[in-house]
Amino acid sequence: MGTNVKAEAKTIPQKMNGGKMLVEALKAEGVEVIFGYPGGAVLPIYDEIYDSGIHHVLTRHEQGAIHAAEGYARVSGKPGVCIATSGPGATNIVTGLADAMMDSLPLVVFTGQVATGVIGSDAFQEADVIGITMPITKYSYQVRTTDELPKVIKEAFHIANTGRKGPVLIDIPKDVAIASDLFNYDEIEVNIPSYQPNYTPNHLQIRKVVEAVSSAKKPVILAGAGVLHANAHEELRTYAEQQSLPVVNTLLGLGAMPGSHELFLGMGGMHGTYTANMALYECDLLINIGARFDDRVTGNLAHFAPNAKVVHIDIDPAEIGKNVPTQIPVVADAKEALQALIAEDGAKGDFSIWIKKLRNWKEEYPLVYRKEVNVLKPQRLIELVHELTDGNAIVTTDVGQHQMWSAQYYSFDKPNKWVTSGGLGTMGFGFPAAIGAQLASPNETVVSVVGDAGFQMTLQELSVIKEKNLPIKIVIVNNKALGMVRQWQELFYEERYSHSLVPDQPDFVKLAEAYGVKGLRAANEEEAKAVLKEAFEHNGPVLIDFRVAPMEKVYPMIAPGKGIHEMVGVKQ
Repeated sequence: MGTNVKAEAKTIPQKMNGGKMLVEALKAEGVEVIFGYPGGAVLPIYDEIYDSGIHHVLTRHEQGAIHAAEGYARVSGKPGVCIATSGPGATNIVTGLADAMMDSLPLVVFTGQVATGVIGSDAFQEADVIGITMPITKYSYQVRTTDELPKVIKEAFHIANTGRKGPVLIDIPKDVAIASDLFNYDEIEVNIPSYQPNYTPNHLQIRKVVEAVSSAKKPVILAGAGVLHANAHEELRTYAEQQSLPVVNTLLGLGAMPGSHELFLGMGGMHGTYTANMALYECDLLINIGARFDDRVTGNLAHFAPNAKVVHIDIDPAEIGKNVPTQIPVVADAKEALQALIAEDGAKGDFSIWIKKLRNWKEEYPLVYRKEVNVLKPQRLIELVHELTDGNAIVTTDVGQHQMWSAQYYSFDKPNKWVTSGGLGTMGFGFPAAIGAQLASPNETVVSVVGDAGFQMTLQELSVIKEKNLPIKIVIVNNKALGMVRQWQELFYEERYSHSLVPDQPDFVKLAEAYGVKGLRAANEEEAKAVLKEAFEHNGPVLIDFRVAPMEKVYPMIAPGKGIHEMVGVKQ
């Protein structure tokens, strides 16, 4: 009697148009949410989205769509997907592409394009999207035939979410989306000879790190967003504890090391803590894991870690040695590198004197601000948000003073709770990013801390949170100014407040109510506690206008051109 062997089922290629191919490819990639805005060139794609079953979020501006996709990617770890039409639709996402590129966020962005036959003729709503976006994407494609579309999409997802993550753009002419061809996504294999990210560290380099640690007296780890992108937060904590190594986080690395951990020194850089910055200045061994030595972290390079042997662990070899001379380069994924270091468990150095000095600094120079009666200090506002959320909320921000106060006073014990624009510094980012973050984690509390100026750049997305009933709590830190610009003008431009003061603000409460969103207001600490409690108990979106001390400054601060040890405003 013969054995009945069931043959392995093979997917039979199906004929479909380009728009349908795109939808089916997104399903195959596990995409659950698309952020976008339709227009003429993408109508064939939107017609297929109509009954696709994929959740499409119609933002009220393309910039809102791509920032929402960034927030989704940052929290979920999966590529955010965004669609815009040709011409102005595509150009409106340029800021988000540059932002995602700077902060290594995985996005797959689709733009419509005029039909292939009229490309280059200045047709209606034509723009050279590839020319515009090539410098600010990890890779850009323009698809010229329908048969190549599935392969391009598969490559795009692979490129976006491997190695150093980043945005990939696919420009699709309208006729390519209409024409039909065979589609068999499962049979496509991604093979890009020129793109082979290295994840595994060289063992000899790992041994050099182990030896450097064992012989150091004043070591410190600088942990950046690369730790979070590699999902290596547990390994970072384990390694720091194993070797008794103090840890400084970059702005984008916050949450990689628990903020309450005894080895955590705080955020480093321009508005970092005294202890973190002095540790970077005085260390004799600096282990950079997944940070790119941004100028906001280093200050004047001549004074950055001047006596340190530098170890740099990074997935992107282009970053190693780019800004800071590196003695021990390790090209690798942060998780794999840390696992290798933990496994070595080399001879431990005696860092007790160094650790004691750091603890004394933490006690002597904590973050501090001057309290005033019946005045709401923005620092205290962030502390209240932390208290009422038990430090467990996902916090998104725009850029400026409120961003730095949030980074300083909202301590993150868990990873992937901090969503902010780092490298590009994009106003208008925080609120739409909160939409993506909430959709990525529907059961978590999402707080969007924004300035009164930046919020007005993308506030039209209030319509989205009302439509979707997303329970985002919007905290407007309202100082009636472009706060950080005003601070710099006060300190460095003889208080010549050239176009940084905004005394005539809209009534944000009425604005919220016009969109059908609950609006509240507070002007002192007692009112702030009450409205925050009310907001967090409300099962739906809430906007709160907090009237804070208008002249408050972010301290500590490293002035332009100064070294990391030359902080001002350390004590109030």
